[in-house]
Amino acid sequence: MQKRILSDEINGHIGKEVLLKGWLHKKRAMGGMTFVLLRDRRGVAQILVEDKSEADKLDGLQLGTVLEITGQAVEEPRAPLKVEIHEPKLTVLLPVTEVPPIEIDKPLGHKSENLDTLFEHRVLGVRNIQERKIFKIRSELNRYIREFMKENEFVEIQTPKILAGATEGGAEVFKFDYFGKEATLAQSPQFYKQIMVGAFERVFEIGPAFRAEPSTTSRHVSEITMLDMEMGFIESHEDVLKMTEKLLYYVLTKIYEEHKEELKSWNAPELVLKPEIPRYTVKELHQMYTKTTGINTIGEKDVRPEEERWICEYSKKENGCEAVFVTEFPIESMKFYHMVNPRDPSTVLWADLLFRGLEIATCPMREHRYEKLVEQMKSAGLDPEHPGYKYYLQAFKFGLPPHGGFGFGIDRLTEKIIGLGNVKEAILFPRDMNRLTP
Repeated sequence: MQKRILSDEINGHIGKEVLLKGWLHKKRAMGGMTFVLLRDRRGVAQILVEDKSEADKLDGLQLGTVLEITGQAVEEPRAPLKVEIHEPKLTVLLPVTEVPPIEIDKPLGHKSENLDTLFEHRVLGVRNIQERKIFKIRSELNRYIREFMKENEFVEIQTPKILAGATEGGAEVFKFDYFGKEATLAQSPQFYKQIMVGAFERVFEIGPAFRAEPSTTSRHVSEITMLDMEMGFIESHEDVLKMTEKLLYYVLTKIYEEHKEELKSWNAPELVLKPEIPRYTVKELHQMYTKTTGINTIGEKDVRPEEERWICEYSKKENGCEAVFVTEFPIESMKFYHMVNPRDPSTVLWADLLFRGLEIATCPMREHRYEKLVEQMKSAGLDPEHPGYKYYLQAFKFGLPPHGGFGFGIDRLTEKIIGLGNVKEAILFPRDMNRLTP
């Protein structure tokens, strides 16, 4: 049986007969000849069909038809891969006769008014060569993350996404019936990754998280993919920030080094990054933004989206780095498991990582002392005796070292790497308050 050759391997078989299998990606007739583009997982190959009886096999068939083609590999500078298949014999493995609702051989619209159409036809749209690049880059991003984590002795874990209650707090959770009991979808693996510090010291997870946010903005979705990390035996919050910036620098430089052509085809912004990411406190950012723009944000407990965009542009220009840490959030913003800043009890040891104007990660140090944690839970109006906290607190009662970590948005980082305008464009099948399909 003849071995199948993939599109990017044809150059190594000039002058030989090759067997190709794939999808009919495009066909056009010119002066008695038919040109066929056949798509496979590596790219597209061009086939010249001069025999009318072979060309007739495609009559009435639409894009997506599954084909097997044998023919001679011939050099052709004008072909996509500088090689073309001549004297082909076509076998239709699976015919498609219905006209597809979108033309996948042409660029797909990514303007805001076209996004509903883009997502509605995502099943076919991802067959578009340009669209595939988004998700190839996303896949490679995950690979580089895992490489970095392994190199730094992190153990990959998988944690439950069905929980007994919204133990992290907040009303933006999905609730559902679980065999007669109320359950929620996990907003993050927060408690579990802290628990696992007691076993492995360093752990991470790449997985889904669910937020019932009634929002249709370009930065929010209901189902997100997060990289969550937790590391024990840290000396200070700075250890968490150092690990975060090392990860960011590693994965971004790898992406930009090894996927130049894909990024160039999307007109992705040039990477402006340094190994050490500049740090600004929330207080400093508010003061700088207020002084520059005249818009007073001094005293606000959070950072506005416009401030995030402003500080990244400022840092890109002044520091040569378009990533920024915003540190020392006011204590009014803290969650019960955060550690209060011992140098300034009005702030928390929590930083946000911003990249190209968007929050990519939250990077806090945790409160690891059992008695102090219980005290902070009570101050937040939470009941430490609640069954949902029993096993979490057990880990602290029996010894957790100083630790911290981050929740890192894979969707948002992919969006910003490529230069897309909406986080949903970086998600295969996005979910928001208006979309449950496909």
